[in-house]
Amino acid sequence: MITIVAKQTVKADKIADFLSTAKQLVEETKRSDAGCISYDLYQDSENPGVFAFIEEWEDSAVLDKHIASKHFTELFPQLGQFLDVQTEIVRYQKVN
Repeated sequence: MITIVAKQTVKADKIADFLSTAKQLVEETKRSDAGCISYDLYQDSENPGVFAFIEEWEDSAVLDKHIASKHFTELFPQLGQFLDVQTEIVRYQKVN
């Protein structure tokens, strides 16, 4: 299993716009991507401009399909216009 944490810091006046696009990405991913265990968006409790997509995938192959999917390639780049800082993406492997 692979876990992805994609942290995004959003401009204060663009939070609503960011959420609109980000929620579309979450909904489409959950609906369309086989091999997606979970895909959710979280908002920092103390800093409302900081968000994290936290994703769990069965393996690298299904994650690669997600990254190449139409909904990801169309929606994820749109999020960049709302950010203060470039997205920080960290990929984790589960340790048993």
